[in-house]
Amino acid sequence: MDGEGTIAASPVSGVEHWTRKGEIRLFLWEKYVGAPEKKPVVLFVHGSSMASQPTFDLNVPGRPDSSVMDWFAKRGFVCWCVDMEGYGRSDKSRDIYCDIANGADDLEAATRYIAKARGVDRFMIYGISSGALRAALFAERHPHRVSRLALDAFVWTGAGAPTLEQRRKKLAQFVASKRRPIDRAFVQSIFERDHAETAEQRVIDAFADAILALDDSMPNGTYIDMCSKLPLVDPQKLAMPTLLMRGQYDGIAGFDDLVEFFKRLRNADKQFTVMAGISHASFQQKNYLMVYAILHDWFSRPPPAYAATRAC
Repeated sequence: MDGEGTIAASPVSGVEHWTRKGEIRLFLWEKYVGAPEKKPVVLFVHGSSMASQPTFDLNVPGRPDSSVMDWFAKRGFVCWCVDMEGYGRSDKSRDIYCDIANGADDLEAATRYIAKARGVDRFMIYGISSGALRAALFAERHPHRVSRLALDAFVWTGAGAPTLEQRRKKLAQFVASKRRPIDRAFVQSIFERDHAETAEQRVIDAFADAILALDDSMPNGTYIDMCSKLPLVDPQKLAMPTLLMRGQYDGIAGFDDLVEFFKRLRNADKQFTVMAGISHASFQQKNYLMVYAILHDWFSRPPPAYAATRAC
């Protein structure tokens, strides 16, 4: 069954892929049940402070379906993620900030590779935090490649975002260095800054283990962009159906800021969902299965018989 909710009994397969963006080598990870042909394809886009597999293919013993890629694969989707340049298993050789625009370039290279390898013309794309900015900028540049877009923990102008207000105080420090160190205490802080009760400690620990197995530092480009260069995306240039997902306690995704962005989206097939009991890292929260259900509904929804692309 392709993307309509039937749970497959067969095991999930994982396949490692590599492609290039010029001289830069990028790592991609694909998961599916059975065979990947003739199934809807979802590309997951990670955020500023962790690579793709810890975010989207996390294993936590005793916590069912911690991997969102496995969960969607069992329901008939083919799932992909890619480590942006400077993250995880992708190249970290260039002395650059690896900003949002560079991440959009990575998505162009990734989708071009997947299209050639699997014959996929259009993608459903989910991005979280700065990954949502990368995904939205890519969709703005290449609308013909995106069938449905989901933006989680997204920020438009940055208004009403206390986390960004605090982060701006360190802007000079971010600009002074291409990368910033991360450790277990940093990962812990992601879950404590908004609402400390929204995630289980065992999940935070497993998440930290997975992140730190791949990286001990992260590029500063997305932090700099989100602190000093917003807005980076024009909602009126996003012609595809778009979902905005905002955690109830998220300190980055300002509510009123997202409402204004939502008003300006051109396509009438759009949705703005507030996720109860969620702070920032949606898939690592206690209510993660609710997040999966929201996203599955969006990616499984049939297109309307008629929908104008002008603003409502």
